[in-house]
Amino acid sequence: MYKESKWAKDILSEQKDDGSWGCFHTLSEPSKYPITTEQALRRLSILGYTLEDESIQKAVLYMNNCLTGKSQIPDRREKLHDWDIFTSLMLSSWIRRFTKDNQSANNTAKKWASVIKAAFTGNEYSQEEYSAAYHDILGMKPKGGRLINFTNFYPVSLTADMYDKNTEERVFDYILNQIDGIYYIYDEALSVLPCEFASKKASRYLGAVELLTAYKGNLHKLNFVYKWINSNKNEHDNWDMGSSIKDKIYFPLSNSWRLKESRVLDCTYRIKKLLSEMKSQ
Repeated sequence: MYKESKWAKDILSEQKDDGSWGCFHTLSEPSKYPITTEQALRRLSILGYTLEDESIQKAVLYMNNCLTGKSQIPDRREKLHDWDIFTSLMLSSWIRRFTKDNQSANNTAKKWASVIKAAFTGNEYSQEEYSAAYHDILGMKPKGGRLINFTNFYPVSLTADMYDKNTEERVFDYILNQIDGIYYIYDEALSVLPCEFASKKASRYLGAVELLTAYKGNLHKLNFVYKWINSNKNEHDNWDMGSSIKDKIYFPLSNSWRLKESRVLDCTYRIKKLLSEMKSQ
């Protein structure tokens, strides 16, 4: 219902012929490239775009070409992490958010799932085992920089459907109780609810929960979130998270919030969609 919004039209007008929006991850030249490719994809996904849309098909083809070495993203190579591992992780994660039928992205997902699984072979998470598997399976180069913590947006999204039942439960519990949350999305423990529902913090919290709904075998562990959300609906069975949540990522969805009704419509649309996912086990 939001695919024809001005927000979507503005983003689509910036898409390049190769399917990208310029730099993939880093907004280093905002005057030349006002939005990164992954910012565009995140926003379009939230607005309802899928692989059925031509713009997403072009973007997925572009990412596949970069992943397989036919092209490369124009971003400056960062030294913090092994850049090749990081770019493969980013590209594969975004491809798999739109399709699970890409073999190259699926291969990346299997490798990362194997690394993470190795860290949970005992009764609890082992950083030593994670580090060893990271080097062995991902092939981190000498002086490749820091290891990427798996509790960030990319591995959490990429590997959600790649585990056996026992491993998925251990991974899910670890993410849920990680004191720093999910990097890039929410920076506090997800086991602790935000104090205020009508807040930007709560909107980011829901963004993290939206990621966790892909771990289908553990949705029952989000019942406390389900109850919290329902306890905050109004007398008309709608939700209003307030005007502060306007971040041009999750909100707004409607063209304008001049009318409170538009904001309530947007909030209710997102929350009902999330509640449906939380009950899909």
